Amino acid sequence: MHAFLLNNRDELIARCKLKVAQRPKRGATTQQLSNGIPLFLDQLTRTLAAEEADETAESLRISGPSGGDSLALSEMGVTDTAHGKDLMRLGYSVDQVVHDYGDLCQAITELAFERDAPFAVQEFRTLNRCLDNAIADAVTEFGFQREAELARRQDAEGNRRAGFLAHELRNSLSTATISLRALELSGMPVSGATGALLKRSLTAMGNLITRAIDQVRNGALDQRETFSVAALIADAHNEWEPRAAAGGLAFEVPVVDPALAVRGDRELLLAALGNLLQNALKFTHAHSEVTSKAYAFGEMVLIDVIDHCGGLPPGRAEGMFTPFTQRNEDRSGLGLGLSIARSSVEADAGTLGVRDVPGIGCVFTISLPRMTSPAA
Repeated sequence: MHAFLLNNRDELIARCKLKVAQRPKRGATTQQLSNGIPLFLDQLTRTLAAEEADETAESLRISGPSGGDSLALSEMGVTDTAHGKDLMRLGYSVDQVVHDYGDLCQAITELAFERDAPFAVQEFRTLNRCLDNAIADAVTEFGFQREAELARRQDAEGNRRAGFLAHELRNSLSTATISLRALELSGMPVSGATGALLKRSLTAMGNLITRAIDQVRNGALDQRETFSVAALIADAHNEWEPRAAAGGLAFEVPVVDPALAVRGDRELLLAALGNLLQNALKFTHAHSEVTSKAYAFGEMVLIDVIDHCGGLPPGRAEGMFTPFTQRNEDRSGLGLGLSIARSSVEADAGTLGVRDVPGIGCVFTISLPRMTSPAA
């Protein structure tokens, strides 16, 4: 068999490549072709040659004993482990790892039948031993790499959720503190507009905490619903207008078509819009204005937040959505707001971008698929 494999090496590799290409969502890469099956085929050939020469120790050094070796990987085990790692990194599934070696076995038997090349029973046993060890080593490493990748993703998602919770709690706490201070200084009744703002902020904090506890208990919950964009904008205006007034800024909100609706996690989208408004109020020049408007554009609903910050330096726009990046030299906060806002919008099949208006300011735009209004 080793002479057959040596003489037909290129044909066998070509057949394996064709089999891989014919499977759904799979293609043979240059890296896979150089580090996977070709190396295994070479090691199989040398294993068979060693056995023909009665060099049992050399055969086991190359491909390992039946059932593998738990103490040390064979030469074949080292390369197949690397192959399993490569396939995981390239985004393949465990069944595709197994199929790679099955393709070679099938290619060998098919070509041997076509060429009428007889093999001894012991040669088939060696072939099966090598395939068994190779698949075991590749799948073991593939599984290890997959678990490590899942752990990394879970850590990243946990950090993102913790960052969102801390950021939104901080926003609500800031609003509640400002409202309380205003009540103390003015002596206004708690039943008035400022007291209502304080109540909304405390309620928002309570909802955030309840939501976090529910997610810990039950995992991520689907909170999506279809809701009115006009009501969303009104809630944002009620929360942020007092802050704008306190900073000497006008907060303009043109009338929104009551028929406009979107579908998503309302609390997260409201928080995303709040992040944009907080950002706008922070950087808009004194005695100017911030505007928030919502309107239909084809099959989409667009929500603009327009500020008067004076514009951005060239090439700065897209980098603003990078976590821990501040918009200017003001280092208050962690620079998470815009990153969190974009993640929240994208979670509901939307986009969040920014357009620089040189010398004037920025236009942040949330774009979401338009839905039929729940009141329609």
